[in-house]
Amino acid sequence: MGKFKTRMGDGFMIEMSEAEIRQDLEDGTKDAAERANVDPLSQDDLDFLFDIFASPYRIVGVEPGNECCLSYDSMNTKIQRAQIATSQLQSIQIMERALGADSLELAHIDYSYKPVKPIVTFEKPVMEQAQLLTIPPLLYGAMPNMGLYSQPDGPCPNPADLIPKGKLAEAIESYEAAIEYAVDDMVYVGSEMYESGADGINFDTTGAAGDAEFFATLTAIKKLKKKFPDMAIQMGMAAEFVLGMHGSIEFEGTRLAGLYPHQQLKLAESVGVSVFGPAVNIVTNMTLPWNMARSCTWTKAASDVSSIPIHACLGMGVGGVPLNLTPPIDALSRASKAHVEICNLDGL
Repeated sequence: MGKFKTRMGDGFMIEMSEAEIRQDLEDGTKDAAERANVDPLSQDDLDFLFDIFASPYRIVGVEPGNECCLSYDSMNTKIQRAQIATSQLQSIQIMERALGADSLELAHIDYSYKPVKPIVTFEKPVMEQAQLLTIPPLLYGAMPNMGLYSQPDGPCPNPADLIPKGKLAEAIESYEAAIEYAVDDMVYVGSEMYESGADGINFDTTGAAGDAEFFATLTAIKKLKKKFPDMAIQMGMAAEFVLGMHGSIEFEGTRLAGLYPHQQLKLAESVGVSVFGPAVNIVTNMTLPWNMARSCTWTKAASDVSSIPIHACLGMGVGGVPLNLTPPIDALSRASKAHVEICNLDGL
């Protein structure tokens, strides 16, 4: 029996037999289905995934007609983080004109709403100029990043310090105080940038600080949609599972701790999110076949019940892509093809 080259979740290249790949695909979808109480991938889907991994080609792609559009998080800062000396406007033009981006996003290098708030007056004219220079939809993006509201840098006591000391009530109180600060900042920045011409607002890596952050983001979006009913909003998640850092917080009767992508999606729909991005974290000591089957299971469950476009989060440790700063193209192209064609995605 032949061997096929693939990778571990950390990007390390390995070889696997057909039997080993098929077993990991079955184990991965079973793990996801049991955790989220959703249907596992069908045998046809598993066979399709095997064919992707068995392909001898370095890069694979979707069949003609199955192409999808791409959206991005922190787009212009990617160019700057690569130590290419460009301005925000030049970076966006590179993404549009050199790299053929389907949609664009303006972002500050700190990429969180809290640090953007005091400098938003400088971001507004950049948005206005960028709209005059580019053609695709141009969003403004940042992360809720509720951890920034914890001491020593923020105004609230750090729950991560309080919880190990058994000060659970104080930790919960701190989370709830941080919610108010985060909501105010997200609504303020979102409003200012939308009124400056942004085609929409992106809330990226939502829920990284757990259920309180998810609550804050849903609340901010609801306020923004009431203020600007036509505002387009993209929400990308931080993980497949909402961590119960607060533990008991609810949004309009739904407890947020423990929600999986298909459940996160329904809350996003209810507040007016336009595009939803489920994120499934990679398990670095498991193989890519196992991770891919797991990710596709959760993403497909969300796509199957969605009434809004789904742009799954892929890259740098999510969506079946290895945890590398520069993901290997063999793994990234396989993850993209699998998610688009199995999960019937609108974009990535």
